[in-house]
Amino acid sequence: MIKKSIRKIASLIGNSIPIPDRMKDETELLAIGSMLSNQQYLMNSRNINDYEFRIFSQFGDDGIIQYLIKNIKIENEIFIEFGVQNYIESNTRFLMMNNNWSGFVMDGSEEAMNSLKNQSWYWRYCLTHKAVFIDKENINQLLADTGFSNIGLLHIDLDGNDYHILNEIDLSKLNPSIIILEYNSVFGKDRPITVPYDKKFVRTNAHYSNLFWGASLPALNYATSKKGYTLIGCNLAGNNAYFVKKSLLNDKVKELSVEEAFKKSKYRESRNKDYSLSYLSGNDRLEIIKGLEVINVITNEKEKL
Repeated sequence: MIKKSIRKIASLIGNSIPIPDRMKDETELLAIGSMLSNQQYLMNSRNINDYEFRIFSQFGDDGIIQYLIKNIKIENEIFIEFGVQNYIESNTRFLMMNNNWSGFVMDGSEEAMNSLKNQSWYWRYCLTHKAVFIDKENINQLLADTGFSNIGLLHIDLDGNDYHILNEIDLSKLNPSIIILEYNSVFGKDRPITVPYDKKFVRTNAHYSNLFWGASLPALNYATSKKGYTLIGCNLAGNNAYFVKKSLLNDKVKELSVEEAFKKSKYRESRNKDYSLSYLSGNDRLEIIKGLEVINVITNEKEKL
């Protein structure tokens, strides 16, 4: 039994558990996740990537989040995450189940959101949800309707208008301690760029490759810094960036430059015109969307990839 548990723990450190395996024995997974979280107290690293593990997150974000909530002040144990699909794989589900946080999730799929009530665990937690396609016109009202203030964590994962929605959000009441933002690694680490705003943006419609979406890390860093937040790192997979309120920085959670924090994604999710996986990697991913129009968020001028 001990050897079996060790093997399971080893498989959780990194990105190796497929979704079906995770759903087979949820109780055991949560127990192992709790062990991994508690083991963080024995570590002395200041590198958030050393704390990565995954239970319900797509990559190692469950571990990063556990590390951050241990080392910065959280006024209210409340999260908001949007772009969660059916919430089976998400960055706040382990936080809810392991730490008993309350939260609100949103997704554009009514079917996905309705499926939450059919989950065996739904009744055990304080989780509310809404099926809605988020845009600049409705985001602040949606957040205001929660009644939340001074929350612990806000996670934006829209695969499209992420920069524009972030820029639009009034954080004065919500005041999250931590913000997690998905960035498009294919856009690189040098240019502060985003896809142009389109209220009905869908990445597959924007370009068949599914590679033209969202914003670069420099663009998101620019937007968050204006709102009083500091970049403290990215996950090893190179898709999620972590920002913390400047007033909460300490010797265990420190500011990093874009150059220091940036991780280049290596997962191969690109598509062919028939929507089959094309498995492009490296610079080939940028080449296929080269010439498409983006917006420089500092100059507000149109540029070409």
